[in-house]
Amino acid sequence: MEPLSPLDEAGIAAAIQAAKEAFSHADSLDELKEARLAHNGDNAPITLANMQIKTLDKSERPIAGKLMGAARKEIQQALALATARVEAAAEERMLAEEKVDVTVPIRRSPRGARHPLPALMEDISDLFVGMGWQIVEGPELEHEWFNFDALNFGPDHPARQMQDTFYIYGTAQLDSDEISAQPGLVLRTHTSPVQSHAMLERGVPLYIVCPGKVFRTDALDATHTPVFHQIEGLAVDKGLTMEHLKGTLDHFARKLFGPEARTRLRPSYFPFTEPSAEMDLWFPQKKGGAGWIEWGGCGMVNPEVLRNAGIDPDQYTGFAFGMGIERTLMLRNAIADMRDMVEGDIRFSQQFGTTGRGN
Repeated sequence: MEPLSPLDEAGIAAAIQAAKEAFSHADSLDELKEARLAHNGDNAPITLANMQIKTLDKSERPIAGKLMGAARKEIQQALALATARVEAAAEERMLAEEKVDVTVPIRRSPRGARHPLPALMEDISDLFVGMGWQIVEGPELEHEWFNFDALNFGPDHPARQMQDTFYIYGTAQLDSDEISAQPGLVLRTHTSPVQSHAMLERGVPLYIVCPGKVFRTDALDATHTPVFHQIEGLAVDKGLTMEHLKGTLDHFARKLFGPEARTRLRPSYFPFTEPSAEMDLWFPQKKGGAGWIEWGGCGMVNPEVLRNAGIDPDQYTGFAFGMGIERTLMLRNAIADMRDMVEGDIRFSQQFGTTGRGN
């Protein structure tokens, strides 16, 4: 198609009419922008024709300039009218779509959300209550004897040193390398001392789970925090074996991670159980694909622990297990950074669907 000549009156009139029709048919700012670029942009017929004026003879330039000036003015006026029309229509639509009914009651405070950690602890507690177990709680500020000695932690056990334990009263170590014989008060490093209290106070048979907050001198990073949560289970009765422990753990895993989940036990060592095992979990939704991942520790209760609670290990046996609630939540929901759980951002809790009611 040949370019429009700045002296072609009929062609110029046709270009003006085409621009006006394009502008009038535009129903949105985006459509109007396309029409403007096509009929008044750098490559529009009128614009290209105006650029040709400098190539004409001097005698023809005044005529062409007059024609092009009038044409460009008429197109600009048509564009201005179309812009005003489209903007007015857009504002009218916006007012209709964003209309607010000021008579509708509103919440006086933003909708909040419950943190998933206590919700998960309650779910686990409900699971064991349904099995006939009891929920037991204990103090977070614990006597050193319950936190360590009753659980067969020797006086020179490394977990008793101050690099692992928050000591509130007393000390784990004297100025020399000797270990202090004076007991102290500590922030409990696990929920196991609750089990010692329960054995002493309730006797046997005993089936309990102990959820709660624990403290260790760890730095806060993606996989560690100095304050975290555990849930530990303890069963003491006549005739209990590792088979009962394995069955309990498999049932627990299936309830939390789905019907295909299962556990396996690897030999390990803990002062309060003998034999002891690391517990691995297999479930299909594991991040990166189905497979095994470490979940917690377990084993048969050490006879010394039973004796410390006044229970005859020749008559009774027991099994115990424990795992971190934060780790369980991370495994179930593919959470990569534990710091997300403690920073207090409401958006973290809202994604779990535990939204509460506003007032």
